Amino acid sequence: MYVAVGQFAVTPVWQENARTCISFMAQAARQGAALLVLPEALLARDDHDPDLSVKSAQPLDGGFLQMLLDESARNRLTTVLTVHVPTTPGRAANTLVVLREGRIIGQYAKLHLYDAFTVQESRLVDPGRQVPPLIEVEGLKLGLMTCYDLRFPEMALNLALTGADVLILPAAWVKGPLKEHHWATLLTARALDTTCYVVAAGECGTKNIGQSRVIDPLGVTIAAAAEAPVLIMAEINPERLALARRQLPVLHNRRFAPPQLL
Repeated sequence: MYVAVGQFAVTPVWQENARTCISFMAQAARQGAALLVLPEALLARDDHDPDLSVKSAQPLDGGFLQMLLDESARNRLTTVLTVHVPTTPGRAANTLVVLREGRIIGQYAKLHLYDAFTVQESRLVDPGRQVPPLIEVEGLKLGLMTCYDLRFPEMALNLALTGADVLILPAAWVKGPLKEHHWATLLTARALDTTCYVVAAGECGTKNIGQSRVIDPLGVTIAAAAEAPVLIMAEINPERLALARRQLPVLHNRRFAPPQLL
């Protein structure tokens, strides 16, 4: 199965961001990808207004997603991204959505809000309450995570123990001292913890690092982006997955009970 990862800098104008997503979707479909992963919080972003993502929140039947669903109906590509969806006045949920054949086939409200490194996501964003079910694409099962979820190994492990072959991670990883090192280390660690492929899409621009990656179940980076907008492609090989799990049977060798989430 071929996967694509689209990396770009989100603008303050949601229509422009929707057109960028649609361009990536069309390009990924033309190149034969079965799955496209886009970054986190794609409705709107402004360096001078950190609250714009929440202020711009739209319902799942809003204009932004409708534009993407219209494109999704033209092919069999599965597309993953996150948007802010209104909850109560002035607040929203950071919601991952999975699109296929013109429909939303899955959604997940971000569990772990980024209250760290002087940022407080929970000030305006409500946390999710449950881990979503796995999504199947071409016989492989995908576990869904969002950005800061990466720092919580119990979530990745929970997904792997319920059958995930691939961990999907839209992100907007904020720049800062050692942050690029944290990103690379944690992505590799989650792959090795779970013997899953990891497909991570990073938003780029002036505040976020970009650096989208696809990592195999033995921690090898098989595709990577730098800091600029780009579409990268990689192959996820079920034989490689099976071999990794025979060589490194950490899921089988565990002595602790599975972690209980929420």
